[in-house]
Amino acid sequence: MKTKLLIVDDHLLVREGLKLILEANESFEVIGEAQNGKKALDFLEYELPDVILLDLKMPIMSGLETMDQIKTRKLEIPIIILTTYNEDNLMIKGLKAGARGYLLKDTDRYNLYRTIESAVRGETLIQPEIMEKLLHINDASFSINNDTMNNQQLSKKEIYIITKVAKGYRNKEIAFELGIAERTVKSRLTNIYNKLGVNSRSEAVSVAIKQGYIGL
Repeated sequence: MKTKLLIVDDHLLVREGLKLILEANESFEVIGEAQNGKKALDFLEYELPDVILLDLKMPIMSGLETMDQIKTRKLEIPIIILTTYNEDNLMIKGLKAGARGYLLKDTDRYNLYRTIESAVRGETLIQPEIMEKLLHINDASFSINNDTMNNQQLSKKEIYIITKVAKGYRNKEIAFELGIAERTVKSRLTNIYNKLGVNSRSEAVSVAIKQGYIGL
């Protein structure tokens, strides 16, 4: 069964380019395009994709506003954000909003396919160049919820797990490598969330990068 995709970007050339690359792979099908968030929400009234590729900066309704509306409507659709190198603050906000991954608009097709496949599996994948960008974002723009953070250090095994998560590994794959049950991986991820004061895989990865648990 093909993975159904919705591309949301205000630039026609970006949409057409992505569609051309995606439909060259028999595993993917682009079922819709939208030039802004409002058009995307209109589309979702009639058909639901498996994954949304979403631009951040768009007229009428931005990517972040679109994510908020999708969450309000309780639509559990993985979202991958399309970004450029000059969108630092928006990148962090997108992670906090639950984005499953980031793609630079000039990424190669291998990374495009791999990021989408990870999102479909419910995993988070952040490319090395995005990780490097996150490491250099000004601390002032990276706010962590101090009320939920308990300042506990991650254990070596937890660092191993969050590093694998950042690389797009599934819980089953992490469990196999550690020789433990998949439910144990899930439990340890919950513990990692509590220690880092976060609520999602993507935010856990971004905080772990910033705190130096994940190196490049």
